[in-house]
Amino acid sequence: MCLYNNTTEHEIKVEAIVFSVFPEFHVIGYIIYEKEQCVVKRFCIIMNPVAGKGSALKLQPIIQQFMEDHGIPLDLHLTQFPGHAALIASQVDDPEVTVIAAGGDGTSNEVLNGLMDSGTRRMGVLPVGSGNDFSYGSIGQTSLPGCLELLKDPWYQSIDVGLVRGGFFPDGRYFANGVGIGFDTLVGFEAAKMKRIRGASAYALAALKLLAVYPRFPELKITIDSREITGAPILISLMNGKRMGGAFHMAPTAEINDGLLNYCMTRQGKRGKLLRDMMHYLKGDQHLLEDTFTGQGSRFVITALTGGMAVHADGETICEAGTELEVTCVPSVVQLLSPRK
Repeated sequence: MCLYNNTTEHEIKVEAIVFSVFPEFHVIGYIIYEKEQCVVKRFCIIMNPVAGKGSALKLQPIIQQFMEDHGIPLDLHLTQFPGHAALIASQVDDPEVTVIAAGGDGTSNEVLNGLMDSGTRRMGVLPVGSGNDFSYGSIGQTSLPGCLELLKDPWYQSIDVGLVRGGFFPDGRYFANGVGIGFDTLVGFEAAKMKRIRGASAYALAALKLLAVYPRFPELKITIDSREITGAPILISLMNGKRMGGAFHMAPTAEINDGLLNYCMTRQGKRGKLLRDMMHYLKGDQHLLEDTFTGQGSRFVITALTGGMAVHADGETICEAGTELEVTCVPSVVQLLSPRK
């Protein structure tokens, strides 16, 4: 069945069957099979040409040729400045249009925020960025050819998104994949400075560089729904998806449509121990560590009791030294183009 499609063709088939409930008698019932074929008016592809350290633009002819070969109508827009993807997405007023983010996690984040102000909530992803963590965690796919195939036979799943308030966004900013606080945010800042290295390699090198400096992290009060924790974690991840940095499995068991965010936090310890802990994040079994805590919640309030927090959402900077943060899960608000289940 195709979900969230206003324009459909239906084929109804009815079969009579006999249920043997007890030996003494039978019940005649009917099963109704409904076959539903999606009819999508068009796709609006918003491409960030500098995604993937500039490699995304080289893939534009492949995308256009695929659409032409399969007779799929589309509008294609290239972004020209930060925030442009959100602006384009916000101007889509047709609920039958699917807006496709062609870029990395930052592009998906912009498109998502634009969609929340638009006339459609249909979204798709063409992963041509560096990390592509949202695509990995939401549809289990980071291959451009694989994601293009989804356009031929559209099917949508309802997904949750997160909303973070604080720092540069007191009124809130939506995120698709996750929020990072502390170490991984500073790693992201360092990785973004690397012009010739991208993906997981950039994050790994940035992490080693930060370990050499190893700053002191602030004391935090963390409220998870009705529970309260106080401590100085070196990092906190609040995940809607599964992975960050192209390789670090912050929440390997997270589900994109369960109405909850998964959290993972590790206490600050000695430099060598943190390096060993990072190896567990690569494998996704950090929940086995004594100094790491995982779980789920729908609302998080984090207050810095000392110092300030460095925070990102989907790689976008929320604050560099914030003191108050609220993160909530907004359930089932976007229909995401996905593999059929």
